[in-house]
Amino acid sequence: MKAKFSLLATVITGTLYFSQVKDSMSTKTMAYIAEKFPITRVLNIEYNLLTPYTFSSTLRGRELPEAKVKNFYRAKMSANINLITKQKWVLGTNLNYRYVSANTEMNDPAGNLFFRSKEDYHYHSESLSLTYFSKLFNKMMIYSASASVDGSDQHFERLRGIATATMVLRSNAKTKMTVGLLVAIDPSVQTPVIPTFTYEQKFNNGLVADILLPKSVYLRKRIAENGRLSIGSELDGTSLYLYNIDSADKKYEFRQIEINSGLMYEHYLGSSFVASLKGGAKSIVEGRLFEKSESYSSYIFQAKPQTTFYVNVGLSFDPFIKKTAQQ
Repeated sequence: MKAKFSLLATVITGTLYFSQVKDSMSTKTMAYIAEKFPITRVLNIEYNLLTPYTFSSTLRGRELPEAKVKNFYRAKMSANINLITKQKWVLGTNLNYRYVSANTEMNDPAGNLFFRSKEDYHYHSESLSLTYFSKLFNKMMIYSASASVDGSDQHFERLRGIATATMVLRSNAKTKMTVGLLVAIDPSVQTPVIPTFTYEQKFNNGLVADILLPKSVYLRKRIAENGRLSIGSELDGTSLYLYNIDSADKKYEFRQIEINSGLMYEHYLGSSFVASLKGGAKSIVEGRLFEKSESYSSYIFQAKPQTTFYVNVGLSFDPFIKKTAQQ
């Protein structure tokens, strides 16, 4: 559920990022929220590599022999485009593509290899979002509504709806705080209503506490003029559609919940480009396979992998960061 929020929230907040709103409070609010969601940059490209890891699993309640993922690669690309920008509202679109390659082996109880698989998967999502800026009890409010569709290289699969309401409780030079709610219209989500909370605190020694619940917790430090080092954890997830498993007319979704903990270094290259390098431990809480028409809790296959290590390199284009990086 938390990983699902991570994916949905990045879509809905994408429209906040490049809005050229004249009201100064709105501009500060968008700048604050944009920093929390790197996927909302105009263009973002990432490549992720995992070290080999083993996992235990069950199929329809029956325990399977231990298996090993020998190779796992993931490439992600995203684009965020404002279609119409007005003083109090923004209409935008967010486009995402993900490629996953996995090489898996499974041995029988005697240690003999009896299953080997190398699979490539393609996943994409597209959304249209409307964001409106207002005030409530003299506080800045941000309302968003989004409709998105996703799928694989074979079909469009799932249509989702999302609505958010966010109140800015504080926004000054040292402290920024928001609270809100996210409502997901999606039959596969176990918890359709999720509270959100963000908090940023700048300390005198240059450290910055950056908390976005339930997505991430980071402690950040500016390195030289154009670099930033962060340590912390964030929720992530992998979602894929699979076909022809036990019936030609059934479609399945595999969804995996992950927690990435480690270091991240970002460097402003100039001309609105930012390079990033991440690394650390990836704790895969669980992965489940379920029919597309069912919920995440009605699974037929469940995997519980061991902790592994990851390396992620990325490059993004973002004219908004060009301004903030020079401050």
